[in-house]
Amino acid sequence: MLLYKRSTASIEPHPASQVTAHRVVMADSQPLMLEGLAQVLLSLGTTPVERCCNGADLLQALLTHHPDLAIMDIRLADPDGLTVLRELKRLALEVPVILMTGPLEDAEVLEAIQLGIRGLVAKDAPLTALEQCVRAVLDGGTSLDQALVGRAMTALLARETALQEFGALLTAREMEVLQMVVSGVRPRDAAARLRVSDGTLKVHLHHIYHKVNVPNRASLVALARGKGLN
Repeated sequence: MLLYKRSTASIEPHPASQVTAHRVVMADSQPLMLEGLAQVLLSLGTTPVERCCNGADLLQALLTHHPDLAIMDIRLADPDGLTVLRELKRLALEVPVILMTGPLEDAEVLEAIQLGIRGLVAKDAPLTALEQCVRAVLDGGTSLDQALVGRAMTALLARETALQEFGALLTAREMEVLQMVVSGVRPRDAAARLRVSDGTLKVHLHHIYHKVNVPNRASLVALARGKGLN
């Protein structure tokens, strides 16, 4: 369970849009980004009701205001954006979310989509892309950066293909060893996690080398990553 604290600053809505404007909560660790975003939202006729600089404040603002839209950066702290999305799902709090973010790992893009984001805009995208995204989501649709989503889906398919290919050759325990080593876990640490001796871990590795036809751990990592297994 996350504990939420309050240190957010409310934003006065534009007088002309107090009645009909959609209510938006914003979150970004950079105050200047929040200020610029607030001006964009006001120009679109929406009402920015609160701006937040961390994940805990964002969660509390969403629980308090039940806004029509939340726009957030995934690189929040205390907690980060993905943790916020997971908590929203756990609480069954249905708030349309747009992620406006810098570079993302493919796995982050896929998880964010699985957690139900409705919009995804790169911070270096043209201003019109953000405006179009906000309008689409407020109209009940979705607007996801196709380049980011396409790259993530390509990576996912490559990973699934690699898992099937290696899985056809290796035992379940050998697959565990392979994925740990490829993700950067040292053999000694992998042995501890699997609760086997260092010697047993080495035996598993040599069996893997033989089955996939590589001479050593470095070659194994290079082969697996080249196939999309990260």
